[in-house]
Amino acid sequence: MNGPLVCVVDASVAIKLYVAEALSNEAHVLFACLANPATKLHVPDLLYNILWKYVQRGNASAAVATAHFQAIAKLPLLSTATADLGSDALALALAHGISVYDACYAALSQRLGVPLITADEKLTNRLASLTPSVTWLGNWTPPPPAT
Repeated sequence: MNGPLVCVVDASVAIKLYVAEALSNEAHVLFACLANPATKLHVPDLLYNILWKYVQRGNASAAVATAHFQAIAKLPLLSTATADLGSDALALALAHGISVYDACYAALSQRLGVPLITADEKLTNRLASLTPSVTWLGNWTPPPPAT
């Protein structure tokens, strides 16, 4: 079993658990870290919006999106209300030229002092100056095994 992972994960990573895309294997490895009870994966409560996007783009039916929602909802993710992130998210969005939606993940990362892991390489590049770091899923490595 791997050591604990504490981070914010965005929807571009979570959706890869249910949609076969580039980096899906890496997403499965990341979420497998939840087998360690010390692992903490944080998300804003708007995470589920990604399912609506996939239906709107014709990538999934409403029934499939609903099934994926139910599966994601069962994961032990630590959710933070978007309303609690709004002010910080707006400031980050304006400073970095990103959407407030994306900035909610960055704001949560900043608030908790933990890295943000995303499968959105453009977002990673836009937020490269942030501390804690924003890590592109393709560059993420699992934590070392627990000893």
